[in-house]
Formats: sequence, structure tokens, C-alpha cells
Amino acid sequence: MKQYNSHKIYNISLIFIVIMLAYIVKLFCIQVLDSQYKMSAESNVFRRVVDYPARGLVFDRNEKLLVYNESSYDLVAVPNKVPPFDTVDLCNILGISVEAFKAEFQKAINYAPYKESVIHKQITKQRYSYLQEKMYKFIGFDVQERTARRYEYNGAAHVLGYVREADQKFIEANPYYKPGDYIGVAGIEKSYEEALRGKKGQKIYVVDVRNRIQGSYMDGKHDTAAVVGKNIISTLDIDLQMYGEMLMKNKIGSIVAIEPETGEILALVSSPGYDPNLLVGSDMALNYPKLLKENFTPMFNRAIMACYPPGSTFKPINALVGLQEGIITPNSAFPCNGGFSIGSHVVKCHHAGSLDLVPAIQHSCNAYFCYEFTKIIGDKKYRRADSAYSNWRRRVQSFGLGIKLGSDLSQESKGIIYTKDYYNKFYGEGHWSAFTIISLSIGQGELSFTPLQICNACATIANRGYYIIPHIVKHIEGQDTIAHRLTERQETGIDPRHFEPVIQGMRAVCEYGTGRSAQVPGIAVCGKTGTAQNPHGKDHSIFEAFAPMDHPKIAVAVYVENGGYGATYAAPIAGLMIEKYLKGEVSRKDVEKRMVDADLISPLLQNMKQDSIKAAAKKI
Repeated sequence: MKQYNSHKIYNISLIFIVIMLAYIVKLFCIQVLDSQYKMSAESNVFRRVVDYPARGLVFDRNEKLLVYNESSYDLVAVPNKVPPFDTVDLCNILGISVEAFKAEFQKAINYAPYKESVIHKQITKQRYSYLQEKMYKFIGFDVQERTARRYEYNGAAHVLGYVREADQKFIEANPYYKPGDYIGVAGIEKSYEEALRGKKGQKIYVVDVRNRIQGSYMDGKHDTAAVVGKNIISTLDIDLQMYGEMLMKNKIGSIVAIEPETGEILALVSSPGYDPNLLVGSDMALNYPKLLKENFTPMFNRAIMACYPPGSTFKPINALVGLQEGIITPNSAFPCNGGFSIGSHVVKCHHAGSLDLVPAIQHSCNAYFCYEFTKIIGDKKYRRADSAYSNWRRRVQSFGLGIKLGSDLSQESKGIIYTKDYYNKFYGEGHWSAFTIISLSIGQGELSFTPLQICNACATIANRGYYIIPHIVKHIEGQDTIAHRLTERQETGIDPRHFEPVIQGMRAVCEYGTGRSAQVPGIAVCGKTGTAQNPHGKDHSIFEAFAPMDHPKIAVAVYVENGGYGATYAAPIAGLMIEKYLKGEVSRKDVEKRMVDADLISPLLQNMKQDSIKAAAKKI
């Protein structure tokens, strides 16, 4: 009996020990291992508030302010600390619908009910003032100060970019960012996001049972200060940029201007453009979809993304390749009898007679460059045409054409200049020659380059054989230099002596040829007109130029879609840009007025309207 009782006591004691161990393990899990309970407990006492830094400012090359910050406010809440409240009253104060508010609040609950989440972003100063007076009615809510981007000018949107809230996909790929954080999108805002964003800090506050701040935790001992973003000086000349945008009003196309010696982008115009302030704050949600739907895609950066045939602006490049390969000399002459004939196919030309290199560039003689190209591709040094073509292609690419230049602007297009494999596949290996691809000699056919590439190639000619990768940032606060790759010389391998006759030809274009409308009084401008064939309508007007002829300070490329001949719009616009930059003022006010008043968009809109009516009539 005694043994039985002893056994019974042992079993009961064991049960109690097991129960005690279970409680101890559970308490250990709750207090040590399970962060949810820990965070929930901490949220009853502490409030961690992110201290968002102001983004760095952006200036132009002359230190004129382009981008700055102003205060804005976000409504935040810890969902499990919010008791029932008057939703309609709060929504009226915020100026939003009850449905929109409830959707955001539910997102916060789903994300983390015990964590602070942003419920409504970028409240205006006026609404914030009124909200502050009513905050006592909305327990569990608070207002967090942020900074919103503002743009000093209503242009340069494609250069500067804009800021928006980071999406979940971006956050997953970049752990630094959390829901509610903002990132730069496009332009400088994107390319230099890491420098501009600064570094977030954190403040820890002690709160009471009603979630009201009672003071800093341990007098701020564990707080971390936000580090303000770095200021940036861009290469942009904002006066030149805004002048270019004025000239391109009611036109489709772009202007790019580069300082040849440094590769610094002075202006980068894409038209039509938009006011960057349309994509600021709560207005972005309304304006962004509208901009996407507008005619002629104003958010598309034509200067670095659109690819066009270079037309006759490509002829100086072909001349330089021929000179370097020993195919021609400055004195080489070819006949022109109104064009170049290949069987029944004729490449027409407006000139007649025999020309050597300088007048061939001046008069933009198609026949001259067709003859030269046939000699380049038929060069006896190479066993077959495709080998000669590959060498020609390599020479062309050395000018930064048909490759990504590697600028500090995102979304840069590569352009088109096909390898020999493309033609071997299309025509058959050994079954094509210079005559098959003769259009390449005059910048047509399977060639497409961006305005940035054309301007860079022009700067390369101005430099007599090298270029610096085009870039948009000159200096970052706290750094001695920009990225090394943006300061290195990119050599073409063309002997500098070969550039002189080509430059003489480009000078003659502006003095006596089709580029006379680009001439600037007192400044030696060198340029080349081009007309790019457009299968969808009127040809594109193109012009490239640099000035002065010796020690050049600016290179410009202008594309005006559906503008016709290069001399009609592109050349005078380029001349005005050069005069504005080098002299500060424009003397040829009549030319300026003619360019500003020219409206090439209205006829396109009218044609679109008529096409729409015809399409609707066919359906009926």
C-alpha cells in the first residue's frame, strides 16, 4: 500500500513538472523567440518614427536652382491602436472618399496591424493646419512630416525625371526601401538616386495608453539622425534648355547640345514635353495616366530613345572612314549626272558635274558618297564584301553610333547598324555587295541613330577624332570627381589630319550651302543638313553643327519630325541655339519668331482626325 502511494505521488509530481515545463517553454517562446508579441508589447510603450531626409537639391551648370523640396505631410496610423472614429469627418478633412480611405486602412491592417503605416500621403499645408486642430478626435493616428519635390522651371522634365512611391517589386529587390518610401524615376532623379536620397534616421518616442507621445525614449539616446541627400550640379544650361523648348513648341522632335571638350550635355530637349510639377504629390495619380494617353507621347524621351535614319548628316562619317582606309584623298573626284545608277535603280542627286571631297560635302552630293562606298566595300584588302563591311561598321561605331554610349541617363537606345550576319542571312552569304546596301552611303537604309548619338558624333568631328561620353552631372557634393568612365577619351582611331578637309566641307555648308540658315554673325559655324525619309508622312528635318570652327564650345543636333528638308527647320533652330549659348542673346529675331510660330502638330492632329473619321465610316 505504501509502495502504491509512493508511485502515485511520483506520477502526480511528474505531471506537474511537465505542465510547468510546458508553461516555461511557452513563456520563453512568447518573450524571446516570437517577435510579434515583442513588437506588440513594444508598440504599447514606444513609437518608432522614421526620420526621412530631404533629397539633395539639383542645380544647373551656373548654379541656378532646378529642383528643391517643400514640406508635405503623411497621415499614419497603428491599426490595432485605432478605436472606432468618425470616418466621414476625417475623410472630409483630407478631401478623399470614404472608399479610398478604407482601402488604404485595410492595406495597413493586412501589412502589419501592430506597425505604423501610411494611410494618406502628401497632405497639403492648408489641410494639414486644419487636421492638426482635429487630431484629438482620431486616436491612433498621427501626422508625419515629409518633403515633396518641386521643380523651379516648367521644362527639362526628361533630364530631371521625377519621384514616386516605390512599388513592392522594387522594395523586394532593394532592402533599404520600405513601403511608403519614394524613389527617383527617369533622368537625374533615377540615375543619381543613391546620392540624392540621403540616409533615413529614426526617432523613438514613449507613448501613453492613448498612443500620445510623452517624450523621447532615454532622451533620444537611441535615436539616429537622418543624413540629407547630396546636392548635385548638373551640366545643363537651363537658359539654353528652356530656349530650345520654346523653339520646339508645337513640333515633334528633339535638340541635343554638348560641350565637345568635356562631353557635358548643355541641353536635351524632347518635344512635346511636359511640366515636371504635374508629377508631384497627390496630383501625380491624376496626371500620370493623362500624360500616357496624350498625343505624341510627351513622356517618351526622343533625344535618347527615338531612333531615326541619319540622312546626309552621316556623309562626313563615311568620308572620314574612306580617308582613313586610303580609299579616297581630299582631291578624289567622282562624276555626278543627277545621281548614281545601279542597273535600273538610281540614287538621285540634285547636283551635276564632277566634285572632290570638300564641295561634295558642301553640296551633299549623293553620287560622290555612293561611289566612295562602293570602293570601301569593294576594297581589295578584303577577300569578300562582308569582311570589308565589318571593318566599315567598326569604324562607324568608333564615333559612338549604333552602340549604347553609356551616358548617365537611363533608357538610352542602342540604335541600329547591323552586323554582316544580318545581310548574310537576308541575301545569302557571298550574294551581296556594296550595290545591295548602297543606301547606307547616304545615311538611309538599315541605319538608325538617336539624336544624342548624332550630336556626339558631331562633337567627335569637332574634337578631331575623340569624344567624352555624354553626361548630365558635373559635380556631386562631397565628391572630387564624377565616374571615371565619364571623363575618359574615346578614340576613333581616325588620323586627326583627315578631319580638316571634312570640317572645311562642313564650314562651306554653312557659308554657301544648304546650312546657311544656321550661320551666326561673327562665329564660324560648321554643319551638315540631312533629310531622313519617313514612310509615314513628310520627311524629317535634320541638322548637326558645331562652333566655333576652331576650339569648338558647342555641338548641336536637331531633329524635327515631318519638318521636310534639313534647311527648313533643323538648321535655323541649331543656329539659334548656338547663338544663344555663345552670345547669350539672339540677334536674328525674325528667324526666332518664324521658328517659334511654326506649328507642325496641328496638321498632324487634323490628319489623325480625318483618318479616324474614315475608319469609322468604313465600319458603318
